[in-house]
Amino acid sequence: MSNISLILYLAPFLLVLALYMAHQRTLNRRGRERLSEARESGLTEPASIHPVIDLTKCCGSGACVKACPEKALSLINGKAVLTDPTHCIGHGACLEACPVEAIKLVFGTEKRGMDIPFVSPTFETNVSNIFIAGELGGMGLIRKAAVQGKQAIDSILTKKNEGNDYDVIIVGAGPAGLSATLAAKEQKLKYLTIEQEVSLGGAIFKYPRNKVAMTQPVTLPIIGKVEMYDISKEELLGFWLRALKEQELNVSFNERMETVDKTEKGYEVKTSKNTYQTANVLLAIGRQGTPRRLEVPGEDQAKVVYRLIDPEQYRGQHVLVVGGGDSAIEAAIALSEQPDTNVTLSYRSEAFGRVKAKNRDRLAQAEASHQINVELKSNVKEIRLDSVVMELADKEIVEIPNIAVIICAGGVLPTPFLKEIGVMVETHYGKTVRA
Repeated sequence: MSNISLILYLAPFLLVLALYMAHQRTLNRRGRERLSEARESGLTEPASIHPVIDLTKCCGSGACVKACPEKALSLINGKAVLTDPTHCIGHGACLEACPVEAIKLVFGTEKRGMDIPFVSPTFETNVSNIFIAGELGGMGLIRKAAVQGKQAIDSILTKKNEGNDYDVIIVGAGPAGLSATLAAKEQKLKYLTIEQEVSLGGAIFKYPRNKVAMTQPVTLPIIGKVEMYDISKEELLGFWLRALKEQELNVSFNERMETVDKTEKGYEVKTSKNTYQTANVLLAIGRQGTPRRLEVPGEDQAKVVYRLIDPEQYRGQHVLVVGGGDSAIEAAIALSEQPDTNVTLSYRSEAFGRVKAKNRDRLAQAEASHQINVELKSNVKEIRLDSVVMELADKEIVEIPNIAVIICAGGVLPTPFLKEIGVMVETHYGKTVRA
């Protein structure tokens, strides 16, 4: 073969190789930039269950990077790296996607511990007749959380009901809670599922739009095996909504659990709407906690929400965003990009602390171009029907037009509640999640 023929033969291969190498260099550069940005901003400690990658096993396929709805992973030097730890919410899509089992999910880190309640193999806590399934117990994987919900109900079947109105009160309508609800109906238990949100889905409901929520099939009570490969958040929520309607499940939305007290026959569960007597309690709540409220007059209005899902719905409106973290800043920026939208960002401190440098720069640009009105050292005093009363940095009280309020002030974690009802909580530093 002549040299010319050899060159012609190898040219397509060399072209593909060159394009591949250029793509890898781009991925490597972007990954390093994201990792450097997180470190410079001090955002290096994940708040929840998170992946640890064994670099000796990682093949660099990028499957885990693509599977992560929060885009918390990147490829650096051909290996997966958790470059945005604070974005990770521990649902475990990366673990399921990894083709070489190079990923494990862990509780906490060496520097930052994670509180995990004691749960027996039957999903019962150290407090008799109180059970935990799903994310609160450390299982963020949707498929396995659903399995745990059914298994917890199987254990509850062995418990006696000494004259209570319900065999079990299920708290939470995420994957574990909905699976438990189906199992309770299938076993003809007297049950009620309460959910503090206005819709079902748990942490899935908080995913970004059109993000992959499940890549594995799951077997559910009554329904059976459901093939769910690369299903989006919207498709998965649609499936659950159909199941809720078709099976006529007894789920009460917009009802928040407040207290759980021991009685002679079982437990009294007090919620924001009612009080129930039950033999057992199944906690299928998440680890993100109840949204932190401002506790100001008017906060219970429908126009007040605690996360931004679709910026477009606020187009042309006067919107107030409250908070000083990345979620608040990103929400304000996204809103400001909608035509004719008037955005005010209120934060009680004098400066934005641990936020990404990129978000800080984008906010400064938006403020300079008068897209966002930033009010530092300010506090919301009252939320009215079409306005908001605020105290500014100079203690001046002002009233501004307002149609919507988005509060991004973090969450009140359930750990104090667990300790209050007697559930043992242990702090783990890098402990692997139970499969």
